[in-house]
Amino acid sequence: MTAGPRPLAPGAALYECRITHTRLAPLRNAFTYRTYQWLVDLDHVPRLGPGLRLLAGFHGGDHLGDPSQPIRANLDRFLQSQNVDLAGGRVLMLAHARVFGYVFNPLTVYWCHRADGSLACVVAEVHNTYRQRHAYLLHTDDHGRAQTPKRLYVSPFYPVDGGYRMCLPEPGPPEPGDSPVLALSVTFTHPGGPSFVASVHGTGRPATARALLSAAARHPWSTAAVSALIRWQGIRLYLRGLPVVPRPPRQPQDGVQ
Repeated sequence: MTAGPRPLAPGAALYECRITHTRLAPLRNAFTYRTYQWLVDLDHVPRLGPGLRLLAGFHGGDHLGDPSQPIRANLDRFLQSQNVDLAGGRVLMLAHARVFGYVFNPLTVYWCHRADGSLACVVAEVHNTYRQRHAYLLHTDDHGRAQTPKRLYVSPFYPVDGGYRMCLPEPGPPEPGDSPVLALSVTFTHPGGPSFVASVHGTGRPATARALLSAAARHPWSTAAVSALIRWQGIRLYLRGLPVVPRPPRQPQDGVQ
């Protein structure tokens, strides 16, 4: 029996995703787009050769912490500030990679495991379009669900109030003949009730060179396309008369630069 194509890094997978944003109030608006994301082990981050480097880069400066440090080191430092010690346990990160020098990650998810393999916590790192971010430490239930207060100004049409209901189950290993399934959701709620829901659904496959080239061909410059689409939806809402909420001053989060 011959071995299949070698993954670009141990355990790395590519998820072709359908992402839906549904705004429920005060104006209803919904849109869906398709893209692809990486699931990588932070101890084995892909380092691609010259032929693929422009299609996938992973840099500390694109995520929480010190831009000069690896992503794993920065995440461990943040967890230590929250009194969480993984003792070297595995961390899986779901995120967009940098494509042609540009990246935008509305949501990066880290599944953080203890040394015995059990899930210690989940970190949901939210980015806005103003180059700000906030990392939410979540202790999820058996279905991947948790709630947390909102701490970051994200949409220009919502104040920093209310909270999130997140459902972030870790993608499981594929069953025989099947692909691993990704199914995540984030619901923003405030005293008036749920106002916004974002969902991510997709299927994964090993991150080989062929799989990356195929995904990049179907979703050209995916990171710039996602950023442009989100901004365009904001312009449409503004033109429909939705008032802008002023962005408040923000102090850096403890443990995150």
